[in-house]
Amino acid sequence: MNKWLRRGVVLACCASAGWAVDWKALQSQGYVSDFAEVVDAASKARIESYCAAVERSTGVRMALVTVASLQGEPIEDVTSTIARAWGVGQLGRNEGILLLLAIQDHRYRLEIGSGLERILPDGLSGNILREMLPALRQRQSGEAVMAAAETLGGAIAKAKHAAIDTRLPRRIRPGPYDAFPWPLAIGGVILLALLMRVGGPRGYGWGGGGGFLPWLVLGARMGRSTWGSRGSGGFGGYDSGDGFAGFGGGDFGGGGASSDW
Repeated sequence: MNKWLRRGVVLACCASAGWAVDWKALQSQGYVSDFAEVVDAASKARIESYCAAVERSTGVRMALVTVASLQGEPIEDVTSTIARAWGVGQLGRNEGILLLLAIQDHRYRLEIGSGLERILPDGLSGNILREMLPALRQRQSGEAVMAAAETLGGAIAKAKHAAIDTRLPRRIRPGPYDAFPWPLAIGGVILLALLMRVGGPRGYGWGGGGGFLPWLVLGARMGRSTWGSRGSGGFGGYDSGDGFAGFGGGDFGGGGASSDW
């Protein structure tokens, strides 16, 4: 009985390995690689044109990627694997960006080339998500990717003091409710409640319980996206022409952020 059980476990493991996705084998489709097949043709053409304009103006190359599912793997690992396999950006300058959307998992990951880490704002991930949310709620993936491209392009152009000569005809934009920083507000309420509970014998004061500063730092962290560091990968292959010319070479230092919707 135990022998058959062991054989069943081995077969199950082999089957699971066979179902795993070979992320390195994915071939880039351009600035937009829509493996999940959720971006309509018209939106994809407009995004491709916009990304080409961003590259002409700033030298930064963006790769916007959708996959249907992460197949149970961490999005950080999947994004890093694709980035290393392709390479995005200009060789030697490492100014590339890869944005991965996992549709069924409701997750996305932003990888920043090492040449851009000092000039792009820490809140960029949150800005992207806020712009995408209205379209994602309506299952308009083309509009969502368009919003991500425009947010990235605007941040890059501002940091490099450049102008982009192409605009995206977005139909869905955030309203006042979407623009409000709800995570920060909720974090502030939780912080206030904690401060009141740890006030100690002095009541609702700021003393006791380790003081106010640790809780202030905690509240600030609660209102921000999760930024992390990854190992070296492959960005490179910039071409200054009007169209997409492929990826290849370069490096990135691991800056990036992950979030969900």
